[in-house]
Amino acid sequence: MNHSIYSADRTTHLKIVVVALVAGILIAGFSISAHNTSDEGFTQTASTPVMKAGKPVVITSSGSSVVR
Repeated sequence: MNHSIYSADRTTHLKIVVVALVAGILIAGFSISAHNTSDEGFTQTASTPVMKAGKPVVITSSGSSVVR
């Protein structure tokens, strides 16, 4: 048994690549199957009236002190 990846033979490298590929496919398949496709609760509805902007307001003094 060879415990080093540097001195491993070709079949060992092939086994590692195959195991990584199968694991990646399984994770991707599980992620796609677990994806929630229902739109319940995620639709946007206007339940409150839309607030429109009024006239611009200029503030000349705020009454707060500036700390520098």
